[in-house]
Amino acid sequence: MEKANLKINDIDIIAFSQGPGLPQCLRVGAVFARALALKYKKSLVPVNHCIAHVEIGKLTTQSKDPVVLYLSGGNTQVIAHVEGKYRIFGETQDIPIGNALDNLARDLNLEMPGGPRIESLAKNGKYIELPYVVKGMDLSFAGLTTEAIKRFEKGAKPEDVAYSFQETCFAMLVEVTERAVAHTDKEEVMLVGGVAANKRLQEMLRIMCEERGAKFLVVPQEYAGDCGINIAWTGILAYQKGYKIPIENSQIKQKWRIDEIDW
Repeated sequence: MEKANLKINDIDIIAFSQGPGLPQCLRVGAVFARALALKYKKSLVPVNHCIAHVEIGKLTTQSKDPVVLYLSGGNTQVIAHVEGKYRIFGETQDIPIGNALDNLARDLNLEMPGGPRIESLAKNGKYIELPYVVKGMDLSFAGLTTEAIKRFEKGAKPEDVAYSFQETCFAMLVEVTERAVAHTDKEEVMLVGGVAANKRLQEMLRIMCEERGAKFLVVPQEYAGDCGINIAWTGILAYQKGYKIPIENSQIKQKWRIDEIDW
């Protein structure tokens, strides 16, 4: 508010992430939002965390109707808006890609966050074969991560493990994203979430989009991770759609899926 030169009386609504996510984190935000809404008599607006990543991406890239690849520590989903709501065309069946990168980084004795360290290490690596696990439109990273760690423990160079892990995971992600583009016939692909910063992933998606004649867009890095701005902006959109709730109905929704909301 200081940066925007605003006072609390200039604010109309209090938006908060109602879910999905870690319950402890969601509760802290919800309690604070309720307190502000009660104290200053403002409308309380619930926001779906996943939609917030999509909408901040659309705002900052000026995207109109993309296939969205949403990758973070807690989510891996291919999303597109079809018939009045966001729908999930493919997702991880076990751990998300961000979590997989962190798990591998820990076993390679790299600092956290793991994604940037893996990306840096991979630049000097060579390919060794790892399991490629795509099941229809869904993906699995748990077994792939375990196998990559085993290769390292058996003597494979860390840079080779990092390179091969990235190439395999990203190829899987590009494959299911391309299928979603073909199915929906959309002309934009947008990459959002904390893993969106990875330059090799961007390169692979850009090549796929060029081959399909689609426009490739990436959320700016400062908005790629979890941030108050994406919740605030999506809160405005939600309020305009009539989404506001009384305090007694503001319980967190730990497993609130993006495809459960008419948007």
